[in-house]
Amino acid sequence: MLKLITIIIMYLIGFVSIAQTTLASEINSDKAKKYQIEVTINNIISNKGKVYFALYDTEVGFNQKQPVSSKASEIEDGSTKVNFENLEPKTYAVVCYHDSNENGKMDFQDNGMPLEDYGATNNVFNYGPPQFNDAKFELIDKDLTFEIKF
Repeated sequence: MLKLITIIIMYLIGFVSIAQTTLASEINSDKAKKYQIEVTINNIISNKGKVYFALYDTEVGFNQKQPVSSKASEIEDGSTKVNFENLEPKTYAVVCYHDSNENGKMDFQDNGMPLEDYGATNNVFNYGPPQFNDAKFELIDKDLTFEIKF
């Protein structure tokens, strides 16, 4: 009888150990999961030039214009789309502008007003440049899609 109880206890200890290992493995794989952000613009007034996108994950990086990723995209029939891939869950913001004259920068009038269209996630329009707190969003547990309006 004692031998049978010992065997049952050993079996249960082994079963619990396997269950804990499997659970820990599942938790770690969820933490390692990467996601994607798709950003589309559909109302571009001209197919000339490119649209430049910048992805930020902190307000400091946003304010210092130091994106974690940036992309340029061609325009076709007034639309363009980019994907930011392999992203960890955290807070992000995307800004973009239409470089219609292809000089690699956003152009402004002498009074500081932009000459080229621009936008940011969440489509908050204020006087002045986009702000991180207006454009930020949480990437938590699934891929996200945004449409930015110029």
